[in-house]
Amino acid sequence: MTAQFKKHPKPTYLGFGLGLRSDYYEEILEKKPNLDWLEITTENYLIPGGKPLYYLDKIRRQYPIVMHGVSLSLGSTEALNVDYLKQLKELATRVEPAWISDHLCWTGVNQLNMHDLLPLPYTTSTINHLVSKIHQVQDFLGRRIAIENVSSYLTYTQSEMTEWDFITEIVKKADCYLLLDVNNIYVSALNHNFQALDYLDAMPAERIVQIHLAGHSNCGDYIIDTHDAPVIQPVWNLYAEAIKRFGKISTMIERDDNMPPLSELLAEINRARSISDQAQLEESLA
Repeated sequence: MTAQFKKHPKPTYLGFGLGLRSDYYEEILEKKPNLDWLEITTENYLIPGGKPLYYLDKIRRQYPIVMHGVSLSLGSTEALNVDYLKQLKELATRVEPAWISDHLCWTGVNQLNMHDLLPLPYTTSTINHLVSKIHQVQDFLGRRIAIENVSSYLTYTQSEMTEWDFITEIVKKADCYLLLDVNNIYVSALNHNFQALDYLDAMPAERIVQIHLAGHSNCGDYIIDTHDAPVIQPVWNLYAEAIKRFGKISTMIERDDNMPPLSELLAEINRARSISDQAQLEESLA
C-alpha cells in the first residue's frame, strides 16, 4: 500500500440506509423518504446511459451514495479485470461514493463467471494472495476499499484458521476497511456450528465502516443468504451485540427479491435505528 492512503481518515458515519433498487426509484424521488444514504450495486450502473444512470444522477443529489460490487473476484487466481477496474473508477468519479466495497470471495475462473460469491480456504497463502489483490485495486482506484464477509455452505480441509482470524489478518495487512454482514455471520454460524459472538469479538472495530442486515431462507439443515425476506429476530439480536462492541456503524437493509412496499423496508430501517440507539445506551450504562 502506498503512503497516499495514510492521510485519508476512516469514512464518516452515514447513519441508516437502504440498497437502491429500481422498484423504488420513482417513490424515492417523489416522496424523499427518511433515509440517510443509499447503496448501489455497482454492476447495475456500468452501462452508459439508460434508466439506471438517469435515476442515479437524480437520486444522488438527495442522498449520499455507497458503491457495492460483486465482480472483483479477489480470490481468483486470475489477474484482475482491468477493463472492469476502469469502469469502476469512472463510475466512482461520477457518483462520488462515500466508499466502495466488494466481497471476500472468488466468482469464477477461465473467464467463466459463476454468478455466485464462492468461499475461500482460510490459509496463510490465501491471505497473501488476497492482500496483494486488494493492494492492486486500492492503488488503481487511489483509495481504500471495504471487503465484505460472505455466507458459506462448505468448508475446506486445507483451512488453517477460523474465518474471523482470516478476515482480521487480511484487513490489517491490506490496510482496507471491513463491511460487516451480520446476517452472513448468522448464516455461516448455523451452517458450520460456530458461535457468532466469537466472530464478533475478533473483528477489528477500527476497520468497520458498514453493516449489512438482510433476511435469509431456512432450508432445515442449513440456511441460505437470499435477501428475500425480513430480518429475523436472532439477526436483530446479533446486530445489537455488534453495536455494543463497535459503537455506531453505518447500517443498511439489503433486499433483492420478493420486493415489499418501500414502507416495509423503511420500518426495518427505523427498527435498526432503535436497536442501535438502545444498544449504545445499554453499553454506556454497563
